[in-house]
Amino acid sequence: MDVLTIVTVLIMVSTAFSYFNERFIKLPGTIGVITISVVVSVIILIVGKTGNTLTTTITSLAHNIDFSTVLLNVMLGFLLFASAIHFDYQKLKEQRWPVLLLSTIGVLVSTGIFGGLFYAVTLPFPFDIPLVYCFLFGALISPTDPIAVGAILKKSKIPPRLETIISGESLFNDGVGLVLFVTLLGIAHQSEAGFSFGKTMQLFGQEVIGGIGLGLIAGYLGYRLMLSIHDFQTIFLISIALVLGISVIASRLHVSIPLSAVAAGLVIGNKNFGKDHPAGKYLTSIWRLLDEVLNTILFVMIGLQLVLMPFLNNYWLIGLLSIVIILIARIASVSLPALFLLRKVKFSHLSILTWAGLRGGISVAMALSLPESPYREVILSSCYFVVIFSIIVQGLTLNIVVEKAVKDRAV
Repeated sequence: MDVLTIVTVLIMVSTAFSYFNERFIKLPGTIGVITISVVVSVIILIVGKTGNTLTTTITSLAHNIDFSTVLLNVMLGFLLFASAIHFDYQKLKEQRWPVLLLSTIGVLVSTGIFGGLFYAVTLPFPFDIPLVYCFLFGALISPTDPIAVGAILKKSKIPPRLETIISGESLFNDGVGLVLFVTLLGIAHQSEAGFSFGKTMQLFGQEVIGGIGLGLIAGYLGYRLMLSIHDFQTIFLISIALVLGISVIASRLHVSIPLSAVAAGLVIGNKNFGKDHPAGKYLTSIWRLLDEVLNTILFVMIGLQLVLMPFLNNYWLIGLLSIVIILIARIASVSLPALFLLRKVKFSHLSILTWAGLRGGISVAMALSLPESPYREVILSSCYFVVIFSIIVQGLTLNIVVEKAVKDRAV
């Protein structure tokens, strides 16, 4: 398929799935779309050998899309910028310590616990996965996905304070997780010269501090340019150019694209453009719409990735165990920082924070970016089990958990 055909078919499939869900199934938008995508992919895997036009087209579409590259290098900047631009910075500032702890220490705790438990669980299996690869899996699966979290929280009944913490955590921890993933991947493939702790910390600091710094500078420059004009078409073009420029410059400077996009979005979204300025009236609205459209396309792409994984049925048991392990790691990652640093844990909040920790496309993209190795299939398969469970099961039952937690707290 050429690029125009790929884009056309992808948008047509996304539109069809979205319409079918809205017209007949009526699940929450993103959950419905990914559910339909998964069902269609399973059907294709079962009957795909018949070679009919529909299954052939969808299979060809999945094969022609480099999901990891498209998401990490193209879509991610737009999705995170869109999430950040309509995020209330004052609310984030009020909850800065819980957000900071969960997005940094929480990711590290989750990565360590998940990696250790996954290594222990896989010992009876014939996989023989090195410990560093287990931690690598922990790094890619530990961050909560801002795209999945944002899509689900819109329909949830979570208390405002917890919603701010969960949303803020998801905006920043994927950047930390991505940097940790790259660092551990370098350790896994280290040369005979040995591992340098100092160099690793330098890389980590460069990615995190450099990413935030680039985003703040780019966001401020973008804001000043937008403030100086009143033509909304040009203002919107500036915002598009800003996101694309951040993605290119961040990749060249080897700093974090996610953190850069989030920082720029927070700067522009929380600057005062004035009452009558078109940016203040329309910019966040049009980016919210763009966010919804890109989310739909992304979740269709996640579901259709199943077509490329006929080996999933070989790893269903370890995939199910991975779901249990990530929930244990999530409980620890939200409770330990609060227990040791904040000196308090509210169990009603703990249950909500645990169940609202959704994984999504970023984890799948990182897993797909793993180089060929004897461990790639088991990690990718287990990652996919966790992501599908997270979005569909946790997403559909989140309000039930919230209502029970609120009720138990009242009693």
